[in-house]
This record gives sequence, C-alpha cells and structure tokens, in this order.
Amino acid sequence: MNNDDIDDTELSPAEDARVAKLSQAELALIDAALLSQVSDDWRKVARVVGMAMLSMPDRPSGVPDVFFAKRVGLLVESGQLESQGDLRRMRFTEVRRRSV
Repeated sequence: MNNDDIDDTELSPAEDARVAKLSQAELALIDAALLSQVSDDWRKVARVVGMAMLSMPDRPSGVPDVFFAKRVGLLVESGQLESQGDLRRMRFTEVRRRSV
C-alpha cells in the first residue's frame, strides 16, 4: 500500500486522554491559531496545522498535529471554513475562508 493511500492516524489512547482535558479556552486558542493561518486562497491543511502549531509556542503539551487537523474539520463543519479534498488526509486537503 502506498503511503498516499493512508488516512491520517487516529489519536492514541494517551493523546485522546490528553485532548479530553483541554479547556474551552485552550480549544478556542487552537481554533484561533488555525483560523489565523487560513486565507481567501486554498491552503493545504498540513500547512495550516504546522503553521498554527508553530505560532503557539505555549500550546498545550501532548496535543498532536492530528488533533489540530480534526479541529480544522470542525471549523469546516461549523461553516467557518470551506474545504476541498478528504479531511481525513491533511496532506491532500485544502481549506480557505468561507467565501461570502
């Protein structure tokens, strides 16, 4: 199987337990960091996630990039972003601000 055919990994039990402890304020900071990396042009989710994580030097420890990518999916579901591609594969999906 080609690595390009594999979805992003799921959270490990330890990562799942860690993100379950995130406060609403921490989730809001993660979402704000993600939104700050999105533009009106399409950008790869992997880029948005990586740049958001780099922009948060004090981000909660133990929170993996896959969780950030899942938050991007929630931002798409909530209508704040639009996407093209498969949101389970951050390297092959792009997002942008919702056009008005």
